Amino acid sequence: MGGAHVDLSVDLAGLRLSNPMMTASGTCGYADEYADFMDMSRLGAFVTKSVTAKPRPGNEAYRIVETRGGMLNAIGLANVGMEAFLAEKMPRLRRLRALGPRIIVNVAGHDADEFAAVASRIAQEQSVDAIELNVSCPNVAGGLDFGTTPHLLEPLVRTVRQEVRDEVRLIVKLSPNVQDITKTARAAVEGGADILSMINTFTAMAVDIERCRPRLANGTGGLSGPAIRPLAVHLVGRVYREVAQPAGVPIIGMGGVQYWQDAAEFLIAGASGLAVGTALFVDPATPVTVADGLARWLIDHGRRSIKEVIGTLEFPDNR
Repeated sequence: MGGAHVDLSVDLAGLRLSNPMMTASGTCGYADEYADFMDMSRLGAFVTKSVTAKPRPGNEAYRIVETRGGMLNAIGLANVGMEAFLAEKMPRLRRLRALGPRIIVNVAGHDADEFAAVASRIAQEQSVDAIELNVSCPNVAGGLDFGTTPHLLEPLVRTVRQEVRDEVRLIVKLSPNVQDITKTARAAVEGGADILSMINTFTAMAVDIERCRPRLANGTGGLSGPAIRPLAVHLVGRVYREVAQPAGVPIIGMGGVQYWQDAAEFLIAGASGLAVGTALFVDPATPVTVADGLARWLIDHGRRSIKEVIGTLEFPDNR
C-alpha cells in the first residue's frame, strides 16, 4: 500500500488517531469478537457496544433482519453491564490500546443519573480515551427521548461532561429520527460535547407477508447499511456547515460505509472520523481496506494529508 506516503492521521478535539477508521458501536462487541478476522492494530479507534449500569438481556428474537441494501436490528442494548465490562472486557481493551487504536466506550442509560454514573466510572480507566453517549437508540423504551428532544439533551450532556475527567473526550451520537437534526446537534454542542457522531439508525420495519406480522419481535428496528448512506452524508454535511464547523466541533460520520468511495463522501461532506458498522458483518476487515483505499485515492490526487479533503464540498450557486 502507498499509505506510507500520505498522512491519514486525524485530530478529533485533541483525540489523535493514526487514521479516521473505527468500528461503529453495537456491531463489534468488546473487541474479542473481531481479533481473529482483522488486524485491529490498523484501526484509528475501537468503539465498544453500549454499556449500561446493569446487565441487559436485550429484546426477544428475531433481533436482526436482512433487508435489501441494509439491515434492521432491534438488539435492545443487550450488554454485560458496567461491572462485568470493567472486570472482564477492559483487560482486552487495554491490550488493544497498547497496539495503537484509541478506545471509545459507548454508554447508555434510562436517565441522566445513569448516564452520568456509568460515564464517570468508565472514564476513570486510563485506557479509555472517549465516552460516546448513546442518546439515540430506537430499540428500547424511552431510548430516543434525549436524542430527539433538544431541551432534554443539552442538560444531559452538560451533566455528563461535569462528571467525566477533562482528558476524556465526550462524544454525542445523534439520531436521524428528528425533524431538524441541527437543533439536537446544537444542543449537544452547547451542553459540552467535544465531538458529534452521526448518524444512528433510522426507525424502520419489515413485514412477514405470510404471517402479516413484523419480522422483528420488537416490531420496529433500526435500519443501517448502504441503503441509508446518501441520507447520512446529507445530514453530516448539513450539521457540519450549520453547527459543527462554526463551533469547531469535529464529526465522526457513519451510515453505510462499505468502500473507500463511501468514506470519501463523508470526508468531503465534513466528517473527520469514519465508523464502519453493518459492513463488518460482510467483511470484518472493511475498516482496513477502506483506509488503504483512501490512501491510494489521496496519492492519486496529489494529496499529502487526509485533512486536505475534509469539508471541501462545494454546493452549486443556486443552493
